[in-house]
Amino acid sequence: MFSKSAFVGFALLTVATSSVLGASSTDDQQSATTLNPAVIATGFAQDGQQDPTEGQVPSLTSTNNFINFCLTVNKPITNGKQVQAGSCNPAPMGVIAARTNMPSSKFVFPKNNDTIPANQAFTIKMAINHLESGNFVNAATNYFSAPQQVNSGGDIVGHSHVVVDFLDSLDQTKPTTPGTFAFFKGLNAPADNGILTADVDKGLPAGAYRLASINSAANHQPVLVAVAQHGSLDDMVYFTVE
Repeated sequence: MFSKSAFVGFALLTVATSSVLGASSTDDQQSATTLNPAVIATGFAQDGQQDPTEGQVPSLTSTNNFINFCLTVNKPITNGKQVQAGSCNPAPMGVIAARTNMPSSKFVFPKNNDTIPANQAFTIKMAINHLESGNFVNAATNYFSAPQQVNSGGDIVGHSHVVVDFLDSLDQTKPTTPGTFAFFKGLNAPADNGILTADVDKGLPAGAYRLASINSAANHQPVLVAVAQHGSLDDMVYFTVE
């Protein structure tokens, strides 16, 4: 858990130090090593239990935006890397997309319950809405390393991915293993008339499959939106190969 006294002390120090930063430009603030009081989220000091719902757990709290959270866990800093054993990421979440700009995707091909020929090349086609696609950073050096951004219209700046998972059968109820999949592709090009595509050059062997999208911001983090209650931001279909 956090040491509240440590957080408060550090917050007071950084607020005092940053009092001279108020007149600085936004660019200057991105190179500052202290917390500007203008961006302190005071709500983070509340654990949410003032009017608790049955079963609700208290939130972690902070008076300095959790800027030193990674000191509280025994994990390496993510630092733009895909650390397979797990890590702690200090990057802020960034700009949260408005309710009216939540992205959504829908597969055009293959559709749910389609059957396609085995071991024959095909092209996955997916319609996308409210995502400024075609924006992806170097996943080897900048993974999760910057906040989510939106464009002038409020749409998330990012890209998508498609992943095809093996299934035992279409009515399988056992959870899949995310580390094992039949096909994965980052959709790095901008959408063409609202459609993103991925070529499966070698096709797939006969069997049952699940196809899903992973809509992401530019730094590969899952998209973040303004409300908790919303329809799925991704699509998923089931198909067979014969």
